[in-house]
Amino acid sequence: MKTTIDEMLAFTAVVDTGSITAAAEQLALTVSATSRTLSRLEEKLQTTLLRRTTRRLELTEEGAAFLEHARAILTRVDEAEEQMAARRMRPVGRLRIDAATPYMVHAIVPLLEGFRSQYPEVELELNTNEGIIDLLEKRTDVAFRIGPLRDSTLHARPIGSSSLRVLASPDYLKRHGTPTKPAQLAQHSLLGFTQPESLNEWPLLNHNQTIMRIEPTIASSSGEVLRNLALAGQGIVCLADFMTSDDRQCGRLVQLFTQQTLDARQSINAVYYRNTALASRIICFVDHVARELGEKPQDTGHNIGSSKITHKK
Repeated sequence: MKTTIDEMLAFTAVVDTGSITAAAEQLALTVSATSRTLSRLEEKLQTTLLRRTTRRLELTEEGAAFLEHARAILTRVDEAEEQMAARRMRPVGRLRIDAATPYMVHAIVPLLEGFRSQYPEVELELNTNEGIIDLLEKRTDVAFRIGPLRDSTLHARPIGSSSLRVLASPDYLKRHGTPTKPAQLAQHSLLGFTQPESLNEWPLLNHNQTIMRIEPTIASSSGEVLRNLALAGQGIVCLADFMTSDDRQCGRLVQLFTQQTLDARQSINAVYYRNTALASRIICFVDHVARELGEKPQDTGHNIGSSKITHKK
């Protein structure tokens, strides 16, 4: 009996998620059904693909070899389905999108209603990660990255840029006073990032005319967490405009050092693997985002080394 696509999907899902329970949830199946599917696949292949312990699942040598072939087959199936959809002149299928939480919440989510009204047959899967991910392993179609891109085997398409500003809530300033010089920040509660350290470089100059690097009083890996801390009056923060423009317009956050702030901008790129024919659903979505954010859609063809890149918050 031949191996089925459903069996390969179950196997790769178990590997990607790390457990049968998580894979079952991802596939909208019961745990028992997923376990049976995996066992049936091993019976057909007459080999053990995964070693099961009480704490984890581990690929056997045979499992690693089969995984490579299974991924290639599933990719070809996706490409075949997409080509058939393209022949009907309308993008269909699942589109997996990844971004850091703040960009997903403040930039991507508000644009989805317009996209879905134009392309109702595209199924969206939104994933957020604050760290490094492998787009191929996670089967991600397009990811949005903020800040400099590392070398990778990905291609980048510029979407725009976003300015950085130093901000605080009116409540915090009322209780602790408004600093008028960057040097006075040493007497205040500062909200910064745990990593990467470059995000703790604020667009201000020290007394020796170098870029100011702050030591956070409260640190987080998430820009959205830092935004909410600032809104709660817990300190002064430096964040990008795309996630704070509404807060500033409504007066929930106030910009500090307006005259002293340097023109610092974070570049925003859509990144993806360049295949023989880029899926129409990816093209349509990136075009939609670029158009709505006011940037001219143009692929640079920039080949950006490793398949892992870093999220900038």
